[in-house]
Amino acid sequence: MSSAATELVRLLTVRGETLAVAESLTGGLVAAEITGVPGASRVFRGSITAYATELKHELLGVDATLLAQRGAVDPQVAGQMAAGVRKALGADWGIATTGVAGPDPQDGQPVGTVFVAVDGPLTGRAGSAGGGKVEALRLNGGRAEIRMESVRSVLAVLLERLAGEQTGNERAQDTERNGGF
Repeated sequence: MSSAATELVRLLTVRGETLAVAESLTGGLVAAEITGVPGASRVFRGSITAYATELKHELLGVDATLLAQRGAVDPQVAGQMAAGVRKALGADWGIATTGVAGPDPQDGQPVGTVFVAVDGPLTGRAGSAGGGKVEALRLNGGRAEIRMESVRSVLAVLLERLAGEQTGNERAQDTERNGGF
């Protein structure tokens, strides 16, 4: 269990928000990292490991034409996976991983090509960034290293998003305390 997962569970608990995970190349490692944290059941709704390309469409609602044209290793696919798991499992936040861990290239993408995505609320909190975010990664190493770095990266992207909102909330509260100046 990582400090990132522990901090995520803490922040989501404080905020009263929930999380769902969609995984491909990580095969359940993100969910395992989160559920390794005591108290994760307060915030973790569940996960869908859609390893097969057609399951990304069937279970997560990823556009079938996009999958047919671009393959599963694509930034739009990652974004749609995060939005799809969020909707499917009724969570405030959805995160997703898709990519090539190796040993062979996939969908014309080299080993180490990974996309991680976050999808969250658009409105609500003061200073909320909301919406979706996808990050492209080019990772080195063997299959296990690429998968573990993908886990670390998707947790870091969500943490950054939540910390940014937290900072925005603190600024908004400070502005209220100081008469709007």
